[in-house]
Amino acid sequence: MNKRILVIEDNKEVRENIAEILELSDYGVVTADNGKTGVETALKEPFDLVVCDIMMPQLDGYGVLHLLNRHKETRNIPFIFLTAKSEKADFRKGMEMGADDYLTKPFDGIDLLNAIEIRLKKSEESAQKILPGASGVDDFISQAGRSGLVRLTSDQREVSDYKKRHVLYTEGQRPRVLYYIIKGKVKVYKINQDGKELITHIFGEGDFWGYTHILENSNYRENAEVLEDASLMMIPAADFLELVTSDSRVAHQFIRLISRNVLEKEEDLLNLAYSSLRKKVAYGLIQQAAVFRRPGEELTTLNLSRKEMAQAIGVATESFIRTVADLKEEKLIDIQDGKIVILNERRLRDLPN
Repeated sequence: MNKRILVIEDNKEVRENIAEILELSDYGVVTADNGKTGVETALKEPFDLVVCDIMMPQLDGYGVLHLLNRHKETRNIPFIFLTAKSEKADFRKGMEMGADDYLTKPFDGIDLLNAIEIRLKKSEESAQKILPGASGVDDFISQAGRSGLVRLTSDQREVSDYKKRHVLYTEGQRPRVLYYIIKGKVKVYKINQDGKELITHIFGEGDFWGYTHILENSNYRENAEVLEDASLMMIPAADFLELVTSDSRVAHQFIRLISRNVLEKEEDLLNLAYSSLRKKVAYGLIQQAAVFRRPGEELTTLNLSRKEMAQAIGVATESFIRTVADLKEEKLIDIQDGKIVILNERRLRDLPN
């Protein structure tokens, strides 16, 4: 089946030229003459890739990308921006928002086809089924690191063997790793006031656990002990956070892997990851506000670029921009002259999950 491409471009001549080139290369093409129509079309029909102009009436390319990223059906579609030479400096904004590539007008037909082929190939590679077992998990993480989409602390995942009754951690300790059971079993339990043991979970081969505390940035609330001789893979907490926050496509694949394709569990994990990211960004904005606040000013303006703020907070720029857009919609912050203005610091501080 031919790949289907959505072309969003308000210039009729450019739009028809792109469509003709793609159709001659056996792509199925649907066009839209403005951003609003383009989003509506993308939500109604499945597409393999979107080519979108930046400067358009009603809804510009940035708005198109933002809206597509907010919908489960469209957030993982490869996205290529078209930009005029005079707008080239602005393309970084689109790349930071999650665009996969950009082309500067006027462009050659070969450049267009090459960009599309490369993005489709990468999309197919990232969508490949993850092999079961430890080797599949390790290969997926390694591939994500090699792709440049995430920044891992190491190319290697530690694997260790533990005897029965070995205590992995106790209540109150800080989480350092995400655990994956290659073989054996592990019990997670609490001790009540009478000193009795209450088992809350038993994990077996192929299970991940420990992600909740990493995402919540909280200490363990229970103990973990090897129930029968086990072999465990440990994924550093920093790498886990990279995998679930840096790139939406990688995040969804990894969460699907962790949840073992159980839809309810997958949704819970996605929500937890998103909530944790929101709280992290909100806390980071509060910290920056303390630095930039001037005596006598009613509102605080943060005089840093999106990239600089994302780096200071420790999140991916793409994730930061998406979260900031949500906080703006909730009227907790505003964007004025490209700078973030804190509107309600108290609500940011008390941001619920």
